[in-house]
Amino acid sequence: MDKEKLVIALPKGRLGEKALDIFSKVGLDTKGVEVESRMLQFELEDVRYIICKPTDVPIFVEHGVADIGIVGKDTIEEEARDVFELLDLGFGKCHFSVAVPRELSEELGTPFPLHLFNHKRVATKFINVAESFFSSEGLQMELIKLHGNVELAATIGLADMIVDIVSTGTTLRENGLVEVKEIFEATARLIANRVSYRVKNQDIFALSQKIKEILEV
Repeated sequence: MDKEKLVIALPKGRLGEKALDIFSKVGLDTKGVEVESRMLQFELEDVRYIICKPTDVPIFVEHGVADIGIVGKDTIEEEARDVFELLDLGFGKCHFSVAVPRELSEELGTPFPLHLFNHKRVATKFINVAESFFSSEGLQMELIKLHGNVELAATIGLADMIVDIVSTGTTLRENGLVEVKEIFEATARLIANRVSYRVKNQDIFALSQKIKEILEV
């Protein structure tokens, strides 16, 4: 943990770009920082940025390598890291959903009878989120961990349904799937290391308040 500078973990991609825009608006130095650069650290006068994969942001923050970070609520829930969630930033909106082949949805109707699928197979990249959801529904499912192309699993017979992040729903539709149950909505969050929040409370709290004011305009 840097005792002088505020260290910020930024995710690559659109979340990181949006975060940089907000940091710039609240007066943080962001000159020359690029989330898609091959450089993974940017050392400025009062702040240091660490650029990493979105799923690594809460790991760096939990272990104190970064004081604060920007990460999606989906990652926070799946990774279950011990971090302090400061602010809902409102952008990067998406949601977790259960999806099944369109034919199955049409056959069983609405609302979709999830209870009929106890002990069935579910493919997902988000094992913890899926397990928590089905447990809350009183269901024990056989969860299959995949790292990509989750939609394929329900169309070739690997699984009866999937749990995945949905933004526009286009990918689901193109693969013959439909959402039958929304689990929860996810947006980008500002998180902090618990020790940093105490040691650098004045700086972190002031920054979060400025960001909040920008978002409310």
